[in-house]
Amino acid sequence: MPENPATLKKAIRPVHLWAISVGLVISGEYFGWNYGWGVAGTIGFLLATLVVTLLYVTFIFSFTELTTAIPNAGGPFSYARKALGPIGGLIAGYATLVEFLLATPAIAFALGNYLHFLHPGLPVLGTAIGVYLLLTGINLLGIKESAAFTLLFTLLAVVELLVYFGIVAPHFKMENFLKDALPFGYSGVFAALPFAVWLYVCIEGVAMVAEEVKNPARNIPIGYISGILTLVVLAIAVMMFTGGITNWQRLSAIDYPLPEAIGIVLGKDSGITKIFAGIGLFGLIASFNGIIISYSRQIFALAREGYLPSLLAAIGRKRQTPYNALVVGALAGIIALCISRTDQLVVLSVLGAIVMYIVSMISLFVLRRKEPQLERPFKTPFYPWFPAIALGLSVITLGAIIYYNRLLSVIFFAGLLVTWITYLIIRKQKIRQLS
Repeated sequence: MPENPATLKKAIRPVHLWAISVGLVISGEYFGWNYGWGVAGTIGFLLATLVVTLLYVTFIFSFTELTTAIPNAGGPFSYARKALGPIGGLIAGYATLVEFLLATPAIAFALGNYLHFLHPGLPVLGTAIGVYLLLTGINLLGIKESAAFTLLFTLLAVVELLVYFGIVAPHFKMENFLKDALPFGYSGVFAALPFAVWLYVCIEGVAMVAEEVKNPARNIPIGYISGILTLVVLAIAVMMFTGGITNWQRLSAIDYPLPEAIGIVLGKDSGITKIFAGIGLFGLIASFNGIIISYSRQIFALAREGYLPSLLAAIGRKRQTPYNALVVGALAGIIALCISRTDQLVVLSVLGAIVMYIVSMISLFVLRRKEPQLERPFKTPFYPWFPAIALGLSVITLGAIIYYNRLLSVIFFAGLLVTWITYLIIRKQKIRQLS
């Protein structure tokens, strides 16, 4: 296939950005968050979610300044590299890749479980791998086609959640929500933080398609802000309504809490229950596809700047998609599928996200001081308070994740150390060759 490593196609409009920002995250409303009930109870998890919601609102308003000022496919990697140098870029790039590459197999597991719930004869792992290959193929067709696909499935997913609220709301009982609502005390709030982050994680993936946005200075803020507001409403509503229809422990350790909740309300043999479980795939597919777009652009950007093999920066001349980055990202996700569990993937993905948020907010402060003349089409409101709140809450969240997930944290930071050492060795070799 001919290659053109220079440009990505500009085809994304504001409605696509809204769809990508919501679509990236909306699977978090369908599964994953409910594991937070298992470590905190309903009230504990609600408190964790309110803290994380504040983190994300302040973060997105701050992060939008970086995205519009530096509309590069590298996203956080590009901001950190400009502000903090090559090592800062390396840390942000590694964290972002972990976040997106491991979020995708977590969603694939949920897709496999949803389909198994509908058709018990379908194997969970085999189905998950099949969906991986299918959606990677769709992304190889081009960004315009992929963005349109994401828009369609995001709209369907949002409508489905609204229908879900309408079905379960009449059955909501506050006594169900408040029963044993804080079983582990306030320490459970901290343990639940990574699962609260899952309700919003990956929204920043919009930054990775910045090079493909028409009029990014105007359209990126519209996409980000409309996306985060949509997600805040959906996240709080799905958690509250679901927690009030039954004993929440029944839903705290499964990958398909919403179909199960509908089954409790209407009966598992109800036609509506089966239909809902089927269309429940829309949200998972929207996120799956959106994250594929994001991680492929991150791999492409890292390869273009020499942090990964240059082969991964290849772009098809006809479709203008980073085809090698798409294929390698899919292979990495399939390997993760075969060796990990959903809850482990959620924690590792969130770890990557939080580290990247910290580096990004530090980069924002550094660039404000180091490059005051940098053109900023969108400026962070209430500066420096918004980025300071986002940074402080990110540090607290990181500490909580490490404390309650020590082995996974060791794996994450060991991977960062290996990546750092490998980069330094390659860099020294290049310097020797040039000299």
